Amino acid sequence: MPERTLLYVEDEDATVFLLQTALNDAEIAVRLCRVADGEQALSFLNKNGKYMEAPTPDLVLLDLNLPKVNGLEVLAEMQANDALRPIPVVVFTSSSLAADKRKSLALGAQDYITKPSTLDSFMEAVRHACSRIAS
Repeated sequence: MPERTLLYVEDEDATVFLLQTALNDAEIAVRLCRVADGEQALSFLNKNGKYMEAPTPDLVLLDLNLPKVNGLEVLAEMQANDALRPIPVVVFTSSSLAADKRKSLALGAQDYITKPSTLDSFMEAVRHACSRIAS
């Protein structure tokens, strides 16, 4: 089976480390690509600039609270682009606001996960989010 690619859009290095740990612990074999803001995410997805050779991700894990361009704006851009619309997106954010969840799902997110505060719950949330990569 060809390697699957996961694009993680997250500005916090510590959270990226936790995600890498969770992927390793769960033995989820993916090529992990990470960008730190919404502007980089759109460049990656559209293969612009330094991302001209970027792989098309099989799943995007998207934080909402991002510098430059926020996650909802990334989702809106993806929804408006025929080439990007089919890429599954799971919002993985610290926001527990019902309005953010509603907007995210309306903009095409497959799922909305509030980042858990405990390590075990975080690991389980990553496994759940990544279950979309196989489907």
